[in-house]
Amino acid sequence: MKQHNVVIVHGVRNWRPGVAPAKAAAELADRWAVPLAAGYRTAGLGHVPPPRVHAAYYADLINDDEAQSVVDDIDDLAPAEQELLLSWLHSLGLPQEPPEGQSWATMPPRHALSWFAQRSGMSARVLARVAIALLPEVYSYLASPARRENARRAVAEVIGDSGAKVVVSHSLGSIVTYEALHAHPLPHVELLVTLGSPLGLPGGVFEMLDPAPTGGRGVRPPGLSRWVNIADRGDLVAIPRRLGNRFDVDDHFEDHIAAVDFHTLDSYLTCGLVATAVAPYLS
Repeated sequence: MKQHNVVIVHGVRNWRPGVAPAKAAAELADRWAVPLAAGYRTAGLGHVPPPRVHAAYYADLINDDEAQSVVDDIDDLAPAEQELLLSWLHSLGLPQEPPEGQSWATMPPRHALSWFAQRSGMSARVLARVAIALLPEVYSYLASPARRENARRAVAEVIGDSGAKVVVSHSLGSIVTYEALHAHPLPHVELLVTLGSPLGLPGGVFEMLDPAPTGGRGVRPPGLSRWVNIADRGDLVAIPRRLGNRFDVDDHFEDHIAAVDFHTLDSYLTCGLVATAVAPYLS
C-alpha cells in the first residue's frame, strides 16, 4: 500500500559508476531498509512493520563526463570549490581574515584548514576527508543548471511514482529534495525529514537555493504538514544545525547520534529519531 512507502534521497558519495540507475536505486533501498528497521526497534516500535523503502538516485546525473574527476587531496579542489571550502570553514568558526593580515583566498586551501584544525582541536585529517567528500558534488549540483534540473526531476519522479507521503533526505540530498519539491510540487507529500542538512550553509549554499531566500529565510516547500530536521551535534556538514533559524521547520532534534560516523545516513536511520518522526504518517 502506498501509505506504507517512504522515499529516501541520498547524499554525497553514492555514485556507482557502471551500474544502471535503476539497479543502483534498488541496491540502496535494500541497504537502507536494514538501519531503518533497526531505528524502529531503537524507538520502541519493533512491533510496527517498517515501511517499504524507495531510493531516489541522482548521483549519476551530477557525476557526468563534464563534472570534475574525483578529488583525493584538499589542494586539488577547483577554485570555486575552494571558495565553498572557506565558506564552510567560516561557518565552523574560521575568522574572516588570518591573523597575519593576509587573505585565506591567496593561500593553499590546506593552510586555512590546518590553521582552523589546530585552534579548534579538530582533526585536520577528518576535516579534509569531509571537505573532499562533500564539496565537489555540492558544487557540481549547484553550479550547473542542467545537472540541477535533471537531479530534481529524477527525485521528483521517484517520489511521485511511489505515492509516498514521507520523504527522508540526507546531506546534499536535502538540497536536491528541497528544490525538487518546489520545482515539481507533489501534493501527496506530507512529511519531509532532513538529516545532516547543509541547506542553511551561508556563503555557498543558502544564497544559491532555488527559490531564492527572502528576508533571510528559505521558502518552505508547498503542501507540507510537517518538516522535521535532525542533526548530530558533531555533524560538520549540518551547518548551521538549527535549520529553524533559516527555514520554517516544525521540529528540530539534536543528539549525539554517532561518535565517529557522525554524518552517515545509516547512523541517522538507526538512531530512532527518524522512525519516531515517520511512523505516525505510515499507518
